[in-house]
Amino acid sequence: MANSPAHKFGQTIGYLLEEIVAMRLSDFCRSRCLYLDRQGYRAARKGKKITFSDLFDNSHDLDFVIERDGTEHSCGEPVAFIEVAWRRYTKHSRNKVQEIQGAILPVAEKHRRSKPFVGAVLAGVFTEGALAQLKSNGFSVLYFPYEKITKAFLDMGLDINFNEKTSDIEFAKANVFIESMLDFDRQKLIREFIEEAREDINDFIRELSNVLDRQMKSIFIIPLHGKERFFDNIDDALEFLYSYDVNQSIQGEMLGYKVLVEFSNGDKIDGEFYSKADVVSFIDFVASRR
Repeated sequence: MANSPAHKFGQTIGYLLEEIVAMRLSDFCRSRCLYLDRQGYRAARKGKKITFSDLFDNSHDLDFVIERDGTEHSCGEPVAFIEVAWRRYTKHSRNKVQEIQGAILPVAEKHRRSKPFVGAVLAGVFTEGALAQLKSNGFSVLYFPYEKITKAFLDMGLDINFNEKTSDIEFAKANVFIESMLDFDRQKLIREFIEEAREDINDFIRELSNVLDRQMKSIFIIPLHGKERFFDNIDDALEFLYSYDVNQSIQGEMLGYKVLVEFSNGDKIDGEFYSKADVVSFIDFVASRR
């Protein structure tokens, strides 16, 4: 089934979508001296895949990663993670967005001090609920509805308004048509895709720039003093809280620092540290990757 003409057609649409995304992201990254990593060979890593691990050392393969200070020969700091997906039927859309969340969110959490951009570029048929789920989890979403995709192909002379009853023969004919396209025609098709979704693409790039072009706005540092208390049960803990005099003078040893950094776009990055050196290192790290 995995090698069926229908499956191959879906892969072909996915590859075209990746080309469109790569084209726009490449322009964006060049203008800001950022490095765009996508699937394929790169001297800085092994193999064709972009693989990141999360806090529990689970591996996740990703489609696009934008790095600050990255080059072909050295990996930089990841500041954006973007996944691309195509689905033809609504019954598959919820599972796919959950798959995207499962790949990106654990990796983004590992790099939380960079407060990275997380995005999804979707094409085909996705339910409003599936799109809302991604957005509620902090994703910026660029969506190419199925109707816009079929129109772009129809303008090139190919009707791909397929459904579950479409025969393998029809899918095979579509695959041959796309594979036999000259580079000029392929680029024309990509431009058709872009033109059909120009406004949505611009909105997505704008959201990306809001994160990667943000400026540091303020830094809050709260020294933490006091004496640690340990309790064996909830009642004792609550009794301590109710009886604690919040107006008493600060006493006790230095416990550390709580730091909150706010940015011009509303993003916030916080952390707790034991030493001044750790605070300085954190602020330097955040400031250099704003």
